[in-house]
Amino acid sequence: MKRDEKKKIVEDIRKRFSESKIVILTDYKGLDVENINELRRKLKNSEVEYKVAKNTLLMIASEGTDAELIKDSFKGPSAVALSYTDPVVPAKILIEFAASHEALEIKVGVMGGKMLDLTAIRNLSALPSREVLLGQVLSVMNGVPTALVRALNDITVRLLNVLQAIKEQKEAA
Repeated sequence: MKRDEKKKIVEDIRKRFSESKIVILTDYKGLDVENINELRRKLKNSEVEYKVAKNTLLMIASEGTDAELIKDSFKGPSAVALSYTDPVVPAKILIEFAASHEALEIKVGVMGGKMLDLTAIRNLSALPSREVLLGQVLSVMNGVPTALVRALNDITVRLLNVLQAIKEQKEAA
């Protein structure tokens, strides 16, 4: 590969590293082409990129980005999963895939300037997706005004009941 080609690849990867919300480094040694294509397909369907590149190119490209935190892990056959929208999705897909394909090793990840070990990636994969979380937040936000309206309505109903009871007492007397 010529030097100019390598520079283009490095700049492209650097741009992807800086734009991504999460980067997860994997070792795909032992996976055959069919399994790698299956993993790529699953990731692509969820708008996650899976890039295989030489470690030296990944190290150079990571400089000046959050991915620099994991550059010491660029050893052996390395591929990175990059998500630009939802950081939970690649973690879920990779953890599920690694459970059924022992050859895939999830090394480390980086999200929001913090390094993620395998345990943190597993914990991240246990979270619901972004859409589910937004739905839960909206239901909580919707519940608060509804409860307030019910409480305010309850006060007026009780006041009316008290006034009705006073009226009935006066009429009886």
